[in-house]
Amino acid sequence: MPRYALLVEYDGAPFVGWQRQTTGLSVQQVLEDCAAPLNGGLPAATQASGRTDAGVHAEGQVVQIDLAADLPPLRLREALNAYSRPHPVSVVAAARAPEDWSARFSCIGRSYRYRILNRRARPALLAGRVWHVPQAVDAEAMHAAAQTILGRHDFSAFRAAACQAKDALRTLDQLDVRREGDEILVHTAARSFLHHQVRNMVGSLMQVGLGRRPVPWVRQLLDGRDRRLAGQNAPAEGLTFLTARYPSPLDWC
Repeated sequence: MPRYALLVEYDGAPFVGWQRQTTGLSVQQVLEDCAAPLNGGLPAATQASGRTDAGVHAEGQVVQIDLAADLPPLRLREALNAYSRPHPVSVVAAARAPEDWSARFSCIGRSYRYRILNRRARPALLAGRVWHVPQAVDAEAMHAAAQTILGRHDFSAFRAAACQAKDALRTLDQLDVRREGDEILVHTAARSFLHHQVRNMVGSLMQVGLGRRPVPWVRQLLDGRDRRLAGQNAPAEGLTFLTARYPSPLDWC
C-alpha cells in the first residue's frame, strides 16, 4: 500500500485530542474516516508525529497514512480537504513517503508554542487560543528560570500521572519565554516530550512570573522529581504543536 505523509493543521477545541477515543470525536477519526472513500470504503490507518490532548491545536502536525489507492499527493490533499468539511482540520500539504518511514518513530525533533494573554481585559478574538492571565507577569524572570532546566534530565516533576513513557529522561533543547505586547510566548523544542510536560513546565514557570516563587525554584522542582510540588497544568487552549523534524526532507505539495 502506498504510504503518504500529511502536513495537518487543526483547531483542537472541538476534539477529544488527536487519538481515537471510545467517546467523542478525535482528529485521527476525522482523517481516517475522510480517507475511507480513497481506501476501498474502509477507514485508513494513520499515525501522528506527536499526540495532542483535548483542546490542543496544531499548525504543523505530520501524519502518516497508508492507502489502497495510488494517488498523486496533490489530489490526495484536495480530496481529504473536501471530505473533512466542516471540521476544523486542514491538510496543508501531502507527500509520498518511503515504505519504512514513520511519522512518529522517524521524527527527530518536535516543537511547541504556548501563548499567554497578559492583560486585564479577557480575550474575545483570541478566546480558545490563549491562557488569559490578568495579573502582572514578569516574562524575563520566567525565561531565566526556563534556562535552568535545559539539557538532559529526569523530568518526573513535569510528567503527568497517566504518562506511559518507560522513563522520564528527556533532553530539552529549547525553552524560551518572551513578551510581545500583551502576549507572552513560550517556545520549546526536544526530540520528544512526556505527557503534559510542556503544559506542566509552563504552569510552573508562571509561578515565577507572578512572583510567587524565585527563579531557582524551577530547577529545584526538576531536581526533586516530585510532580505534586510543581505548578498547575497550564490550560490546553494555549498550546499549539508547531513542527516535526525528520532526517530527510519530504517533498511536500
